[in-house]
Amino acid sequence: MSRAVTVGLDGSRESVAAAAWAADEALLRRLPLRLLHVWDLGPDVHTPLLGPDVRPYWAERMPRKVAERMRETHPDLETRTHQKCGEPAAVLCEAAQEDELLVLGSRGLGGLAGAMVGSVALSVVARTRFPVILVPVSDPESETAESRIRGGGSGDVVLGVDLAHRSDEALDFAFAHADRRGAALRVLHTWSPPPLYGTSPTAATAVVESEVTAVKEAALSELLEPWRRKYPEVPVTVRCRPGRAARDLVEAAREAGLVVVGRRARRAPVGPRIGSVAHAVLHRSPAPVAVVPHP
Repeated sequence: MSRAVTVGLDGSRESVAAAAWAADEALLRRLPLRLLHVWDLGPDVHTPLLGPDVRPYWAERMPRKVAERMRETHPDLETRTHQKCGEPAAVLCEAAQEDELLVLGSRGLGGLAGAMVGSVALSVVARTRFPVILVPVSDPESETAESRIRGGGSGDVVLGVDLAHRSDEALDFAFAHADRRGAALRVLHTWSPPPLYGTSPTAATAVVESEVTAVKEAALSELLEPWRRKYPEVPVTVRCRPGRAARDLVEAAREAGLVVVGRRARRAPVGPRIGSVAHAVLHRSPAPVAVVPHP
């Protein structure tokens, strides 16, 4: 079977929004769209009255209904449905490895509520070594937000760059996505200023920040040069300043079509982790977020 853009479906509004985004992306990549629903044999805490014979029926019906909608909105797109029994996060990680791209719904709402939902999506992002897109549900009253999430041309691609942990994978993903969409790329690098002591901390801080910014801007220019040559049609702007990376990325996401962040693919003593910046952006970004693992 040929590779496809796969979206994980669970019947939620978030997963349906993810299917719409994935359908647009599949058309741009000239690939089929695969709608994947995973169901397990464990107790269903959400619908405990459904018996084991009924649940497979709903597992088949739900992706079929979404497929019908995608065929109406994307008649030129090859759309497939697939159901599989197993542990959802494990099956979705397999899909991320087998297919071109995995797209999931994002339930991050910020605060305590945001930290309590979307456990399957977060587990997949933390465990897989392949890019995953998380798509939120847009405000139904905002046509601009809907256009950005559906991949409209008004939304730039925002890329967060960590100079201390270079990610060629995230750079290539962001540039390629902007190139396919005909969008501009905004590169953000936020750094924490060192603590200063002395009789005039304000003046000293200004001098140090100016010097550090100049050095980092030069490093960013050198880092981006090969990708500018590879994707000459992509307009690129760079912002380098002291501050908090997660806050700046979430702020930039308000006018973005996609936010791209890297994640170091490593195992912590307590298991795989996402990283504090990526975790915060996933929970608070109003735009879709691409998490791209790198060594």
